[in-house]
Amino acid sequence: MQLLETIQIRGSRPGRIELSQGDLTDLSSRERADLLLVSAFPDDYEPTPGSLIGALHRKGLSVKKLARHKDIDLRTTYSCWLSRKLKRPMPGLAYRRIFCFEPRERGRPPEVVGDIFRALTPILAVRPKIRSLVMPIVAAGDRGYGIREMLEPLLEAAINWLEIGLPLERLTIVAHQDAHAEEARHVFRARKAEYETPSTAPAPAGFDYDVFISYAHANTAEREALEAALQAARPGIRVFVDRHEIEIGVAWQRKIFESLERSRKVVALLSPDYLASKACKDEFGIAWIRGNEIGVDLLFPLYVHTASLPAHMRFWNYLDCREGDQSRLAEASQRLLEALDREGPPQKADVV
Repeated sequence: MQLLETIQIRGSRPGRIELSQGDLTDLSSRERADLLLVSAFPDDYEPTPGSLIGALHRKGLSVKKLARHKDIDLRTTYSCWLSRKLKRPMPGLAYRRIFCFEPRERGRPPEVVGDIFRALTPILAVRPKIRSLVMPIVAAGDRGYGIREMLEPLLEAAINWLEIGLPLERLTIVAHQDAHAEEARHVFRARKAEYETPSTAPAPAGFDYDVFISYAHANTAEREALEAALQAARPGIRVFVDRHEIEIGVAWQRKIFESLERSRKVVALLSPDYLASKACKDEFGIAWIRGNEIGVDLLFPLYVHTASLPAHMRFWNYLDCREGDQSRLAEASQRLLEALDREGPPQKADVV
């Protein structure tokens, strides 16, 4: 492949986004990656002639067969699955696993392409050795969407997630055709120039909130019970309780991150409605990434209604408050206050 452009990501974790031109089924050993991303309609892995799945099939790798024995299956909650490690090397297929993204929610591809990184979050939480991903400009082949239409939101989401701390060291986006590569380079260069322009905004200092409550609106009663218990036990505790000002869009992860960064603890009220909410899953994922990056136990999950929790949520030592048990929520509020006390007195955010 030919490397066209690179964006180096700011922050404490090294990372970069590359734009290359070439054939994803003809990689050299030095271009090896841990994951290859393929996109598909739900449960449809037919090797059509113009698709990446079709190109892989012609090289001897069947995504349909890989789908029968998945390593991690998150199709219900995150519209994705991870294959097992590929058993034998194949010429040109220099990746260890396939990561299949198959969005189940209706929406035009430009509107859901950023969900790829939300879907990666739980995968990387339980498979921390994965560090690199190669991918096409999704939906710009058989689907017929324009390069600019797909690449702009893809880059925006990738930059946000990697800057937040998504533990990918290298993301390589590959254009196949010459015409596509030229247009992609123009889009990539423009976004790179914008990203590298120094920001004049002051960096936040200290904390504005003691607790950020991440919840689905269907679980407002549980949120209110928890908040009341916290306020009763510690009047004046600073609680961030809602997201009404956060508009869903390509940059919403950044807005969530800014709110979470100003909070000492993030309480996640886990439930079926929580798993159905993009905003909630982003809040959980970003809190995990942020805590991992700064080396603190930022997440404080409460299991409020029985749900089929994905592996990365079961990984946390949540407190069981099912099914919205008021006494357990009150007990959880005390445990939360104890956790805050162990971390020392809160810092007051500077007023600008």
